Amino acid sequence: MFAATPNPTNLNRRMERTLAIIKPDAVAAGHAGKIIDRILAEGFAIRAMKLVQLTRAEAEGFYAVHAARPFFGELTTFMSSAPCIPLVLEREGAVATWREVIGATNPADAAEGTIRKQFATSMGENAVHGSDSPANGVKEGRYFFPEHVIVANGADVIDA
Repeated sequence: MFAATPNPTNLNRRMERTLAIIKPDAVAAGHAGKIIDRILAEGFAIRAMKLVQLTRAEAEGFYAVHAARPFFGELTTFMSSAPCIPLVLEREGAVATWREVIGATNPADAAEGTIRKQFATSMGENAVHGSDSPANGVKEGRYFFPEHVIVANGADVIDA
């Protein structure tokens, strides 16, 4: 169930946001529901979510920080190849917790029980995205969702 109602015990805590993306490979393989179940089981509140088909230009814009890297073309082609599901997740320590839950970029190196170990097929098609810092969590979330559509819980959100 979505945690849209404020939890009075969290109102004085500073929450952190991260962007998660269920990537095209995981959506096409029918794993989105299982990944969402895992997100909720790990104590994240989903504050925004949608199914989108990125254009190549949108994928290039999102991953612009990697434009000079050799994998940029392959990554943006993949991310614009089929629908994906971006989500704004919120909880204390959201970025570090989400990165722990998803595991290493290369599923061969990912720990047992992580999402990438369970659902990823390769380093390029690795099922999910996770922000690498609280500042990027906010910035990346805003790439897909204007602030007014992100459901707040009444707690202060770290806006790095």
